[in-house]
Amino acid sequence: MFAALFAISLQAAKKEKKQEVDSLGRKIKTGWNFGALPSVAFDADLGFQGGALANIYYYGDGSQYPEYIHSIYAEAAYTTKNYGIFRVNYDSKYLIPKHRLTLDATYQPDAMCDFYGYNGYQTNYNQGYHKWKKDPNKMNPDEYQSRAFYKYKRDLFRFAADIEGTVWKNIKWNAGVGVLGYMIDECDIDMLNGKKNVFDPELPLADQKAMNENVEGLYEKYVKWGIIDQNEAKGGWHPYLRAGLTYDSRDQRTCPTKGIYADAFFTYTAAFGEQAKAGYNHLQFNFNFRHYVPIYRDRVTFAYRVGTQNNIAGSSPFYMNTYLNTLFIQRVMYEGLGGANSLRGIMRNRILANGFAYANVELRTKVAKFDIGKQHFYIGLAPFFDLGIITQPYELDNEAIKKAHFEDYVKSNAMALIDKEVAPTLPLDSYFKLDENGDIDQSKVYVPHMAAGVGLKVAMNENFVLSVDWAMALNKQDNAKWANFYIKMGYLF
Repeated sequence: MFAALFAISLQAAKKEKKQEVDSLGRKIKTGWNFGALPSVAFDADLGFQGGALANIYYYGDGSQYPEYIHSIYAEAAYTTKNYGIFRVNYDSKYLIPKHRLTLDATYQPDAMCDFYGYNGYQTNYNQGYHKWKKDPNKMNPDEYQSRAFYKYKRDLFRFAADIEGTVWKNIKWNAGVGVLGYMIDECDIDMLNGKKNVFDPELPLADQKAMNENVEGLYEKYVKWGIIDQNEAKGGWHPYLRAGLTYDSRDQRTCPTKGIYADAFFTYTAAFGEQAKAGYNHLQFNFNFRHYVPIYRDRVTFAYRVGTQNNIAGSSPFYMNTYLNTLFIQRVMYEGLGGANSLRGIMRNRILANGFAYANVELRTKVAKFDIGKQHFYIGLAPFFDLGIITQPYELDNEAIKKAHFEDYVKSNAMALIDKEVAPTLPLDSYFKLDENGDIDQSKVYVPHMAAGVGLKVAMNENFVLSVDWAMALNKQDNAKWANFYIKMGYLF
């Protein structure tokens, strides 16, 4: 494979005209360029990450710089919160003449995937339920449930092959095929506790960090109460087909300084067996618009993105509504909405619904440019603002949830003799926002979720970008922490 790519690249290079600098005065890179880093990163949702990553670029004679001819990316890493990344990605506009081809194969084991319930602010978030603190004076043992209360186990396998061709000038057609395999279950508490930290009910809660396997998390409660259907509770395998149109006038892909990128596409996702009978074959529509406005040459750029994803036929299982569809796989994961890949500062998967819209605004500046050896670097700063809102909420059966919750409450509290006509309001209020009538509050569904922050960018040869973002949610229901850090590769969009 590498030999074939190299041969094709050499043939292309012979036909290209060699340049010293581009139109902005940047020194042209040529040939093969290799960037490798220890995958030492941090994500407020996933913890500290250790591993390795590498990106190989081929620029030919540099006549198309900063565009590359071939890009091969590989990463293997694991985090302190038991989240793994094993990924290989290939991207090129030259392997198939006049077409862009992207191939991606990824496996992501996630022992503690975030689950904060349905419909954003319609579900109550209580930090005390899952925030264990070493100092017993800083936590309420009567409130604390488990560090895994807002978690479930989710392993994801993804393969994607996407291609793009030209319709006319900047207008492109797009098509793709792939498969998403979700393997879902309750958190494996014994594995997470480990041999050195086995749960002991005789010890005071504040004296030990181990989790009690008998404490149910929110995901388990949703399954028990029938909010999550049995056909989707354990995941499934879903092949998909994708097709759409793209308009692209950007001057480059990694860090555009001017131009527009817009796409509109449909994704048909299939299901098998009982999931197919339950209607989980579904069709989704996505629209995405990005605009890059130059303020001062390539030094200062105003960039913004708006987009939406909605289900237009069939039903999407809950675990697929955490996935933000995209025409080309450029990052390890596309979570929607909440987290480093969509709404920075807001907890991962905080906004879970059938349809949603989002916006990201950044002021990108290149503060300093310099060379080290033959490599070109720049350091940039990018203050930003992120926003997300629900467009298609889950339809929650208020009476059915009340009944299932109350029966569960009675059973677990040995209160069989209590009058079942009078449901205990306080425990239900622990999980949902209630209106004045004690029903799940519909007015909270369409309230926007917002966050703001600033990013530090360190780039090598325009395409290899290390990004360090600090962000803060503007509502404590989205994240009670005031500071959230993310260390990632590349720009958000």
